[in-house]
Amino acid sequence: MSVRIQFDQPEQRCYTNLDFVSGNVILILPNDATISAVTVKLEGESRTRLAVPKFPNNERSDKKRSELEMHKLLYKVITVFPTPEVQERSSGTAYTLLAGQYLYPFKFKLPFNNDCQRNPSALKDIRLGHVNVQFAPDTARHVKKTLPPSLSGFPGEAEIKYYVKATIVRPKFFQENIRAIADINFLPIEPPRPLNRHEETFARRKRQFQRYPAESQKKMGGLFGRKSSTPTSAEEEPPAFQVDARLPSPAIITCNEPLPLRILVEKLNDSSATAFLKMLQIELTGYTHVRALDLERTETTKWPLMSQANMNMPLGNPTEKGRKEWKLPSRLWDDYPLPNTVCPSFDTCNISRRYELEVTVGLAHAMASGVRPELMVLPLRLPVLVYSGIAPPPKLLQAMANNPRPQPAPLHLSPPRPPELNGMSSQPVTPLETPTTPLSEISSYPAPVGSYNPHEQSDLPDDAPPSYEDAMAEDIAPVDGPRREYHVPPEPQGQRPAFNPDAKGSGLSRRISERLFSGGEPVSPTRTTSMGSAMQGLTMAEDEEPGSPSSPSGESSSRMSSWKRSFSGRKE
Repeated sequence: MSVRIQFDQPEQRCYTNLDFVSGNVILILPNDATISAVTVKLEGESRTRLAVPKFPNNERSDKKRSELEMHKLLYKVITVFPTPEVQERSSGTAYTLLAGQYLYPFKFKLPFNNDCQRNPSALKDIRLGHVNVQFAPDTARHVKKTLPPSLSGFPGEAEIKYYVKATIVRPKFFQENIRAIADINFLPIEPPRPLNRHEETFARRKRQFQRYPAESQKKMGGLFGRKSSTPTSAEEEPPAFQVDARLPSPAIITCNEPLPLRILVEKLNDSSATAFLKMLQIELTGYTHVRALDLERTETTKWPLMSQANMNMPLGNPTEKGRKEWKLPSRLWDDYPLPNTVCPSFDTCNISRRYELEVTVGLAHAMASGVRPELMVLPLRLPVLVYSGIAPPPKLLQAMANNPRPQPAPLHLSPPRPPELNGMSSQPVTPLETPTTPLSEISSYPAPVGSYNPHEQSDLPDDAPPSYEDAMAEDIAPVDGPRREYHVPPEPQGQRPAFNPDAKGSGLSRRISERLFSGGEPVSPTRTTSMGSAMQGLTMAEDEEPGSPSSPSGESSSRMSSWKRSFSGRKE
């Protein structure tokens, strides 16, 4: 006896809310067999597991302790055999099928919100002597929100998985049920976008180059070479610059699309020096907050979007000597959209993901005496929201407008402003006459970069009102529009999956748990992204045509990753 699942949709399809998941359960019987039922389930799970680290000179920390938390985000079940007609004609609970092949069609519709509140785990921790048998305990913290995307890349620590499971129920106690599991990839519909207010969110840094000592004229005289020096006129003040990284407010970037980014450079004094763009790097940082009961951990993953060095690109044209404001051409980063391994921002019961966009600009300058070797590097950091790019159907937006629900107050992402340094005012300056909403205002080096504090959301209730209601979407057709490519990172080769959905509540097997968490360190996820190549000796002009010869070309780079831990019951 064997069973498998065959979908009507393509194998690599990425599903979203309101989509139908349909197909057939194919049962092959080489001989006659007796079964009780054929059930098909559509399930979504969010599993986390964290281990307590070992501390030196602490006897209690030598004992292994790990916590497992599991939430059933989605659970739908249908019985495809016996059908209601068969049940009416038969009074028994077992049915004998002749040898052959049987097809049982099934069809599910993906909802909007999770329903783990209605599907709590009934299993508790069980310990038998010295044998540690751990099941997923129940948890009282549930968040009702839009279904999160599929997530992997943290083996043995965090996973969000959606799958279809077919079960052949056999009537005899000593006969094992036959199961088949097929994973599906899920990417949610994005929430309604706010109206364009023609405002911008920005991060800003100001810094001045160092002053070089004036050169001396050396004169040689006399037989023994007596030296006499006469200083020349003092060199003019070195230039000071202000660099802005700007995004439309609110700061939203979209999966598989280029960044709506603007980078502005302004000269703050009357120096006659010529400015050069030496390097430019744009990097997306994702913070995955993992919680397992009283343990918490934050994983940091970086996606380098583009990086160019040794550019030597003058800002503006030589004829524009009096100009003090420049906008870097967007062609430098338009060819580098977000990778397909970036999932949207989300927040569910035990896992959440947020993002920051870091723009690093390197400037150099040349005085009348020549090019200075100093390189001024200005990092700018912006908290951003990543949307899936799958727009909600118009009928759904109309239904929401007719049945409004109270929404939580918007969050104000405004870090504290640093004081004035080097005599430069912290009053925001708006170059190029663009209306702005200041996000972070950073004075001259070494003032810290503005950052996003997640603790500011602590006053929000856990059960926040969802963006959509499932009752509104019952009669709405699936999304008829562009879909996004989303690739869930696979598990490392040669490693068994740490979370076994077919295990009856066991979560992690004991042997795999000891191997994964014996040292208290997780396995680092791997990703590859594309980066830009170097550009040399090109004059930078604003808003050049995309086909200009100065357009960058791509090169590859390895992914960088950093890890942060927090086991004190709160985030770092």
